[in-house]
Amino acid sequence: MRKTMFWAALAGLASMALSGPASATYLRCGGKLIEGGGRNGPGMYEVLKKCGKPTERYGNTWVYVRSGKPPRVLRFNDAGQLETITTSSSR
Repeated sequence: MRKTMFWAALAGLASMALSGPASATYLRCGGKLIEGGGRNGPGMYEVLKKCGKPTERYGNTWVYVRSGKPPRVLRFNDAGQLETITTSSSR
């Protein structure tokens, strides 16, 4: 039993190590999910439709501040497609 638990824990740690650092690649707006994706990411209109107006907006960078959670920073490319979603450490 202990050997099985050891190997299961080791496999779990290995899979976490191989997956790389944790990052915010999505934003949940109510029951809707927004994911970054470069050229194939959703456009500004779709993000506005699903998540509403951002808390702050700096050109192609939008910030959504949600109660009790770290702010999410969305960056759009020049064509208006969502490229990345990151979590901001400051409020």
